[in-house]
Amino acid sequence: MDFWMSIVYFVIGALVGAVASYFFTRKSFEKQLKENPPINEKMIRAMYAQMGRKPSEAQIRAIMKSMGQ
Repeated sequence: MDFWMSIVYFVIGALVGAVASYFFTRKSFEKQLKENPPINEKMIRAMYAQMGRKPSEAQIRAIMKSMGQ
């Protein structure tokens, strides 16, 4: 009986650990996205300006589409 109880405790502990790690990982991922947002149109315009070019809307949309946003 002692052997089966240790297996039950192990399974319960693994489930609690999995749930806790899921929420911790989700929270840290959301924090990283808030601190470091993915690239947007404003950033693309700034990169073109640093290169000394004025991008057209078609170029910006093409870059956004190629990045999957």
